[in-house]
Amino acid sequence: MIKGIIKMLGLDPNDRALSRYRKMVDQVNQLEDRVSALSDLELEGTAVEFRGRLEAGEGLDALLPEMFARVREVSRRRLGLRHFDVQLMGGMALHEGKIAEMKTGEGKTLVATLAVALNALEGKGVHVVTVNDYLAKRDAEWMGPVYRGLGLTVAVIEPFMSQEDRYAAYRADITYGTNSEFGFDYLRDNMALSKREQVQRGHWYCLVDEVDSILIDEARTPLIISGPSEDSVEPYRVADSCARSLRKGEDFEVDEKERNVALTERGIARCEEILKVPNLFSDYGMSELAHKVIQALKAHHLFQRDVHYVVKDGEIVIVDEFTGRLMFGRRYSDGLHQAIEAKERVRIGRESQTLATITLQNYFRMYKKLSGMTGTAATEAEEFKEIYGMDVVVIPTHRPMIRVDHPDVIFRTQREKYNAVADLVEERHRSGQPVLVGTASIENSERVSKLLKARKIPHHVLNAKFHDKEAAIVAQAGRFGAVTVATNMAGRGTDILLGGNPSFLAKEDAASKGIDPIGSPEEYREILERYRKLCEEERKKVVAAGGLCILGTERHESRRIDNQLRGRAGRQGDPGESRFFISLEDDLLRLFGSDRIQGFMAKMGMEEGESVEHSLLTKAIENAQRKVEQMHFDIRKQLLAYDNVMNQQREAVYKERQEILWADNLIDRAWSILEDTVSAILDSHSQGGEDGGFDLKGCSLRLRSVLGPGFDAPLGEDKDLEQVRGEILDLVRRAFETKVSELGEQNASELFRFLLLNVLDSHWKEHLLAMDELRRGIGLRAIGQKDPLLEYQFESFNLFKEMLDKVREGFCELALRVRIVEERRPARVQEGRGPMLLGSSPGDGAEEGHKPFHRGPKVGRNDPCPCGSGRKYKHCCGRGE
Repeated sequence: MIKGIIKMLGLDPNDRALSRYRKMVDQVNQLEDRVSALSDLELEGTAVEFRGRLEAGEGLDALLPEMFARVREVSRRRLGLRHFDVQLMGGMALHEGKIAEMKTGEGKTLVATLAVALNALEGKGVHVVTVNDYLAKRDAEWMGPVYRGLGLTVAVIEPFMSQEDRYAAYRADITYGTNSEFGFDYLRDNMALSKREQVQRGHWYCLVDEVDSILIDEARTPLIISGPSEDSVEPYRVADSCARSLRKGEDFEVDEKERNVALTERGIARCEEILKVPNLFSDYGMSELAHKVIQALKAHHLFQRDVHYVVKDGEIVIVDEFTGRLMFGRRYSDGLHQAIEAKERVRIGRESQTLATITLQNYFRMYKKLSGMTGTAATEAEEFKEIYGMDVVVIPTHRPMIRVDHPDVIFRTQREKYNAVADLVEERHRSGQPVLVGTASIENSERVSKLLKARKIPHHVLNAKFHDKEAAIVAQAGRFGAVTVATNMAGRGTDILLGGNPSFLAKEDAASKGIDPIGSPEEYREILERYRKLCEEERKKVVAAGGLCILGTERHESRRIDNQLRGRAGRQGDPGESRFFISLEDDLLRLFGSDRIQGFMAKMGMEEGESVEHSLLTKAIENAQRKVEQMHFDIRKQLLAYDNVMNQQREAVYKERQEILWADNLIDRAWSILEDTVSAILDSHSQGGEDGGFDLKGCSLRLRSVLGPGFDAPLGEDKDLEQVRGEILDLVRRAFETKVSELGEQNASELFRFLLLNVLDSHWKEHLLAMDELRRGIGLRAIGQKDPLLEYQFESFNLFKEMLDKVREGFCELALRVRIVEERRPARVQEGRGPMLLGSSPGDGAEEGHKPFHRGPKVGRNDPCPCGSGRKYKHCCGRGE
């Protein structure tokens, strides 16, 4: 009601934005005749011409009408596609850093060219993010002629590209790629040991396709670069064996709603008996094994094969719960993936240690301007605004939407529901109406497929197991009599055209005949024209049959996923219908459905196969979905609150790293670190003595430990602190200048760069591990009536401060002792020079610090270092191996 009043008063922000866009569309349309008179050569000079105008002081907003007119003209000439007025409005929303919600089939890929081309004029690089590699490559190739026709360059980031190709791709005006490729390149850039290894050039403007899928559904998934730890995998097998012996309800309870498992007193005693470990859950030394037992129980009772993951070629591959795609290379964290591997009796991978990590939320918030497009964003408008500062603008459709959305049909059991779905598919198939059946898991898609096979109904199954055939199957789902069973139709990126997609059919036919579309254009054009006529004739029959029929086999936890499935029908004014079949046994109703729904159904006294259909029940189910959406929103907000603490530290470390990497000369910085460290050691011992005075002995030991012997000589009982400070700094300054003189300024600077980067990376890695441990246990502070978030902020600050102290001291330990030698393995210390290596020079503390040694038998990473430093090999001479 309130929304209605706001609309009547003309105060609705969406309506006001659309009104403003319509005026700008009129300006673009007025330029059409003038722009259409330009030659191809003049249009190709657009980038150079408009960049000159930007340098002269014009802004992008002022250039928008003419640039949009030129993009539309080039698209018409190169692709045969002319932007509709509503598509121009979508492009304006994207340029303003907003989310354009446009229905399926409204041409979002073409809309993107408007905002992308305009913002590419800045020359700082525009990133276009898609949900998978296929779409990134397809869109870059498909829209490439438009960009090149305006004088802009376009490239795509693909997996397994060479460093040179990746570097070049980021230097293009427009770069397409997936969210993980962009995110991992950012992390890798901040692990690089030389400038040449970095590929990105900043974060200026980013346009995210299927923005709800990437910024909301995947927001809780961090991007992690990790390395294997030293831990054995045997405890996972032991924990799995224990979990198999426990009984649900007696030894442990499962909370499916919160996705958690809790052992009972009987279960704890049973675990201790099986594992022959007393005090398993009270002895801190046994906490790791206890944690693995809990993860094993989760693997067995909360994660189902062919629903949450599949076993492919002896490996556990996660299935994306929102898109149904296989996520190769992704692993569950916190030992859960190993627990699932033990459950399925496949090879167990070593638990990994985090080397670099960032959440997608914080990665995309780095862009100066962020925009996105999707068919379903309005239901999450609050989250987009609160977390990303992005408004959602609902763009009207080019033609009226005439799809009929029927109320939900509710059954008592899943068996009755699936039988009803199969019956309706059989009925529609007889009439020739194409049907798309949406399921929430691989298991359910195969269940529907079995029922259809029993009825001898020909059909295609699209799920994570048939990922490679995705585009081809989706493209033909609108053919006369077609039946397609699909898992989660989110972001498939291919339109379902009524009557079939002639381009896909022509390519398939040409490939079977060995005809190359590029090498034999005339022959291919004949094939394409034949299929165009065939599809057009078939389209008329499909329209007469009622268009595409969408059947959902259950409601998803998020309304957006249901709307994405519905949105496959009724594109660009096409006829179509949608209906959801649900049962009281579905997870949504079982876990989140209100007692009113259950009570109402019980009173009905329904017979076998009977169903209930009412709009009020549909609204009640949508209310249950709202509850779940709010719960997930709260979880993501909580995640962000914790990650923001980590993000501030990451930004500080990466900023420091960039300065070290790009500094021309690091001699002054190196001296500054030495000076600060000496002062910090003296200050920390000035109040550490037995009588509250200066701790002479402690300070002497610390100075020798960090700098080497001899630097504690000025310490004395009768000396003033500032006098001691000056004398020690004089000693350090002379030793430092001698070292720089021995090495030469250029070599010294590059050596200090190498030391700083390695010490910083080593301690940052250890800090990430400490932060993981802190995050895991901080929730227990709530028992003591303390706010876990505030405690986390306080503790993490102390950890970060300790890490910075260790970095400074770690550098000082090496700075005055190292020298360049021409033996052993080369190290990446300087660019364009011969190999350099760290060692110790005689007379600079080698007798108590690092002694030169020659490689003998292989040294274990955790063994004492052969150089005699007393530290582990991996923290000493083995660093970087």
